[in-house]
Amino acid sequence: MDSRSHTHVTAALRLCLHALLTGLLALVAVRAVGEGAPHAGAVVALTLVTAGVYGAGALAGTPGPAGAGARAGKGARVASVRQRASVRPGTRSAALWLATLCALWLALLVLSPDALWVAFPLYFLQLHLLPTRWGVPAVVVTAAAAITSFVVHRQEIAPGAFIGPLIGAAVAIATVLGYDALFRESERRRELIVELVATRAELAEAERTAGTLAERERLAREIHDTLAQGLSSIQLLLRAAERTLPGDAPAAAHVRAAREAAQANLAEARSFVRALTPPDLEHGSLAAALERLCARTTGPDLTVRFAVSGTPVELPTPYEVALLRTAQSALANTVRHARAGRAEITLSFMDTSVALDVVDDGRGFDPSGAPVAERGDGGFGLPAMRSRAATLGGTLSVESAPGQGTALAVTLPLAGPQRSQERAA
Repeated sequence: MDSRSHTHVTAALRLCLHALLTGLLALVAVRAVGEGAPHAGAVVALTLVTAGVYGAGALAGTPGPAGAGARAGKGARVASVRQRASVRPGTRSAALWLATLCALWLALLVLSPDALWVAFPLYFLQLHLLPTRWGVPAVVVTAAAAITSFVVHRQEIAPGAFIGPLIGAAVAIATVLGYDALFRESERRRELIVELVATRAELAEAERTAGTLAERERLAREIHDTLAQGLSSIQLLLRAAERTLPGDAPAAAHVRAAREAAQANLAEARSFVRALTPPDLEHGSLAAALERLCARTTGPDLTVRFAVSGTPVELPTPYEVALLRTAQSALANTVRHARAGRAEITLSFMDTSVALDVVDDGRGFDPSGAPVAERGDGGFGLPAMRSRAATLGGTLSVESAPGQGTALAVTLPLAGPQRSQERAA
């Protein structure tokens, strides 16, 4: 059962209870005045006091809808009241308020026989505000008081004097307990639905995890059997070549650099297999990794500088990986194609985003022309960078022209609350 339906039913029952009690009190006062009862003034005064006490409790939120309707809005915590042998400390004010109402009703019952009709809304209040083991006896006592009042005032014993209050009490008890049982059943079904949804989500997550692990295992085998073995063989061959070359040979530095590149790429391949972050990020921040990348790329013909703008914040691992990969790919393109003498990488932290800019003074190219992959040299750098940025909700922009260098910028969004917490820290 939808919780919103409980809210509507609760409100409707509460209004009906208010209207019933107010109407019956008004009936008592009108009949006392209209029939010229000997204690008409006292009856009117008592009805006004009773209405005032009830209104004060209603405004304070003490009375609820008839029966278990209020418990529907309060949940299982309030439903457990019925299992208690005594009124909880939190409901003592409600019990005191109900006792005051019952005392005023008994006084009104002594003065006017018409007050017995007020017993019917009192049944529902007693069953709502008291535990079951107290509420049912209270209803029985109230019915007995109504019957006694009728007999005393009318000086006669009639079947209706017994049947009316008893039927009213039975209907109230059946309504309240039946509604309470329906509510508990709906709560159990709601909990089962919540549990089912949670189980379904866990199952879907487990299936995704199993699929990821299976794909990871397949990639691990492929990388181990092809790339890792090939890079390991290249490294061993370069190490052997390095040993055979004289120390002052011009090719020694290039062989050493090739061996180190093969070793670094072997570490990258193994890192992918273990689903870890890139090795450059394992021993420091993204800024430190980018600075090391610039230092490694700097050579006799190319100077690469690194700068940080804004206040650095801790980034999610996927962001750091994406930005580092973009910088590596962009610098690789600069080294291979740009013929640049200077390049600069800038990592900028802004209020709502983080950006990486790679600028060089190389020969540039026409971004609107055919992609590199379509020109036949097998490169897929820019499409890969654009796809990586889009996966994280970011954008990649490239500004270049023949003879005017190239400026590449990737921007990734930062969550507002996360950014505020980082700055506060």
